[in-house]
Amino acid sequence: MSLDVHTVAVVPGTNLSANDRLHAGLLEGVANGVGSGAGAAVAVAVTGLKLPAKYTVVISPSQDATWYITAKTATSFTVNLLPRLASETLAAGTFDVAIFG
Repeated sequence: MSLDVHTVAVVPGTNLSANDRLHAGLLEGVANGVGSGAGAAVAVAVTGLKLPAKYTVVISPSQDATWYITAKTATSFTVNLLPRLASETLAAGTFDVAIFG
């Protein structure tokens, strides 16, 4: 059973995209393709969303990879996965996405 939370404290000096609410979302098991070779990045477009004007994306890859986000819009963004070591190749797999705004 879930526990309802009725108060969110915002850290002083930070801001939210809306004054009356915190936007949060979780996408689990988003599929990514295999890298084309050692050190190659894989880009995955995450689409079909309704996002606030300003938001932050945090990625949790299921493999030894780093990540960055590009092409942020109100409905989508692109996750770019890179193998942590240039000698490695990304495997097909999944990653989880947390969105805050």
